[in-house]
Amino acid sequence: MTEFWLISAPGDKTCQQTWDKMNMATAESNNLSTNNKFNIPELKVGTLDVLVGLSDELAKLDSFVESVVKKVAQYMTDVLEDSRDKVQENLLANGVDLVTYITRFQWDMAKYPIKQSLKSISEIMSKQVTQIDNDLKARASAYNSLKGSLQSLERKNVGSLLTRSLADIVKKEDFVLDSEYLTTLLVIVPKTNYPEWQKTYETLSEMVVPRSTKLLFEDQESGLFSVTLFTKAIDDFKQQARENKFMVRDFLYNEEEMKADKEEMTRLSTDKKKQFGPLVRWLKVNFSEAFIAWIHIKALRVFTESVLRYGLPVNFQAMLLQPNKKNVKKLREVLKDLYKHLDSSAAVIDGSVDIPGLNLSQQEYYPYVYYKIDANLLELK
Repeated sequence: MTEFWLISAPGDKTCQQTWDKMNMATAESNNLSTNNKFNIPELKVGTLDVLVGLSDELAKLDSFVESVVKKVAQYMTDVLEDSRDKVQENLLANGVDLVTYITRFQWDMAKYPIKQSLKSISEIMSKQVTQIDNDLKARASAYNSLKGSLQSLERKNVGSLLTRSLADIVKKEDFVLDSEYLTTLLVIVPKTNYPEWQKTYETLSEMVVPRSTKLLFEDQESGLFSVTLFTKAIDDFKQQARENKFMVRDFLYNEEEMKADKEEMTRLSTDKKKQFGPLVRWLKVNFSEAFIAWIHIKALRVFTESVLRYGLPVNFQAMLLQPNKKNVKKLREVLKDLYKHLDSSAAVIDGSVDIPGLNLSQQEYYPYVYYKIDANLLELK
């Protein structure tokens, strides 16, 4: 999907003639773009002062809403994790893909009643999308916290034998428990040192129980051995083991604690699964709502700028162009030739000069009203 150019030009004798002339020059003659009429209803104009102020407000609102649309889309990608191939099918607007929605745009009279003033309509949009943004922050925070806790527990079940959880590795019968004199230690031995361990472990301290070692688990690099000895020999054994490159793992067998860890992981995993479905549905619905609001804001901006540029009575044609990537420069030249009569100063206006109502400081200036709908929000990593 490429970018779209949303432009408007004043009606000639009729708006249809404006459309025909542009379409002939860009699509039919040169195949520079794919074009669609962009239908904007007759909105309440209000005063010039209100329009000038609203033009600046809409520029800010446009940027804000675009950022929310992108955030919702990106979070959808994050939540779907291993199912990222399903992202696109969840990023729809009014149940259709985004290209279809943009190219067949129809103003939503129920959401944004045109009997209201332009300012009121923009405030409805602002309030709606601000609510989506706030809800997203709260939902993302709760889900990320749950996900983080689960990942933290999962990390304990992988990695080095020195640090990983042993709950799924050791059993009660691997230990001497409730003895006044004897204890069981766990020792991590590199695989290359197995023969050395078997040969020397009984002599690392005077009070090691003969033939008490047992291999409980091994990963690619090391093995976890148990060994039983007298409690008072622990410190001496640890020191001698360290000198022989055997690492004693500090571990106290506690069945209740290990059971609690397992239950916590099960609970978190269950909670994550329970929240996943409703969260994806919420993201899907609110991506659609935010995207629809965004395109309506583009329509509001075209209407406002067209009235400021071309004057009253309202008489302009809004048009949506999808430029052919190879012919962007040529398309811009054709449009310039087509509409240069609208503004003799267009060629020399400095985009850094701020003229109220025209948002020149925000983007390049052309003799026709122009806004870009950047489709990069779909090109997610």
